[in-house]
Amino acid sequence: MRNCGILMPIFSLPSKYGIGTLGLEAKRFVDFLEKAGQSYWQILPLNPTNYGDSPYQSFSSFAGNPYFIDIETLIEEKLIDKTTADSFDFGDNFEKIDYGKLYENRLSLLRLAFENFKPNNDYISFVEKNSFWLDNYSLFMALKNANEDKSWQEWDKPLRFREADAIENSKIKYAEDIEFYNFIQYEFAKQWKELKEYANSKGISIIGDIPIYVALDSADVWSDPKQFLLDKNLTPTVVAGCPPDAFSEEGQLWGNPIYNWSLMEKEGFSWWKRYLGSALDKYDIVRIDHFRGFESYYTIPFGDTNAKKGKWKKGPNTKLFNAFKEEFGKDLPIIAEDLGFLTPAVLKMLKATGFPGMKVLQFAFDPSLKSEYLPHNFNKNCVVYTGTHDNDTIIGWLNSADENEVLLAKRYLNCNNDSDFNWAMIRSALMSVANTCILMMPDLMGLDSKARINTPSTLGENWQWRIKGECINDWLAEIIYKNTEISCRLPKVQNKKAPL
Repeated sequence: MRNCGILMPIFSLPSKYGIGTLGLEAKRFVDFLEKAGQSYWQILPLNPTNYGDSPYQSFSSFAGNPYFIDIETLIEEKLIDKTTADSFDFGDNFEKIDYGKLYENRLSLLRLAFENFKPNNDYISFVEKNSFWLDNYSLFMALKNANEDKSWQEWDKPLRFREADAIENSKIKYAEDIEFYNFIQYEFAKQWKELKEYANSKGISIIGDIPIYVALDSADVWSDPKQFLLDKNLTPTVVAGCPPDAFSEEGQLWGNPIYNWSLMEKEGFSWWKRYLGSALDKYDIVRIDHFRGFESYYTIPFGDTNAKKGKWKKGPNTKLFNAFKEEFGKDLPIIAEDLGFLTPAVLKMLKATGFPGMKVLQFAFDPSLKSEYLPHNFNKNCVVYTGTHDNDTIIGWLNSADENEVLLAKRYLNCNNDSDFNWAMIRSALMSVANTCILMMPDLMGLDSKARINTPSTLGENWQWRIKGECINDWLAEIIYKNTEISCRLPKVQNKKAPL
């Protein structure tokens, strides 16, 4: 079945409170998707962001980002009043997120809401159901507060090593703070559930995104360190990254701890089953980042300043996915992010799983004409993107890519008019044989590099792009609808979740 969707981060939605949320504007975007004839809304990870504000570096793989809790909904619930909410400064730039002001003010506002919250049966049920991760996460965040936001590796030894007495004493000492973080996760989950149900009722399926790795400074690693390759002092022995290539002479040093795959296999991959299970509960379809890392993963000695001395190690391969299929069923709704250099072994693993991989048109225009990302080389079982959150916008690419690549792209797309170049590439993706096509919202608007979401291996200007409310309109929806219709990608059944 041919389908289409749009990638639009939650944080990029319009909002008067500094960042996109799960409230009315998110529902308005769902309405826009429906009018545009779309089947999918792809988002980025919903987890609380760590230092650097990246959704791929989080304090928890299970928790929701408190920044996404809708303030106007809390006002409707009478947990805070509008005057109080409006007194907080979240910035006045409606096209760029100010994370500094969010960090300084958002939790303070949520604490005021918490003071007016009275636990009910729904809340008690949520805490009990999610205790397998929530207990550790809320305690972890309370302890970070008590330790001036320092990494858990800098805490006193009894807490670093989770000694029983230290943990029990902390639960008593920081009980109110723990309850506050429980409240945040309850509000997030309640709002997310309502938004997802609204999307599904409109025939829109949510494609979620989960990172392959977790952050070192996270409740995941602190609460269950044996799942990771750490030494006796709980310091990583190796960390994750990518080797040097044509795009980076020093490679990419991500710094995430590496999984203890041998232990995980002995435990029946129970940690990963909880992780994927949580994602399948949140989303209709799950995109797994850096999929090739399950076949072989790159390890860099801890303490190195670049990725030059890393080594490849063998991963769990299909053993993990066979375990998933036994646990969750054979037809897993997974998209494999299989970008980059793929060995025959990785391709074999992907084929064995049956999951669709990704094709990105911005990678297609190698003058050799041998790129597998050229649409005429696609098979149906794939998801085509014009670009991803890690790419420049189409117009940004047009203005900055290698001249020979741009010339080939114009020739291939039969487009010599720069002002129409974004739509020429979009139409090529739509007309391809790929079962699924995902378009970037900035590309549909013809925006340049100022709307780029992320530049890998850089800090400071990422994850900040916001859309103006008036840009989500019926005029653009009609244009998208007509292009979706002519490429035979309109939903076949209205108000029904779309399969991959």
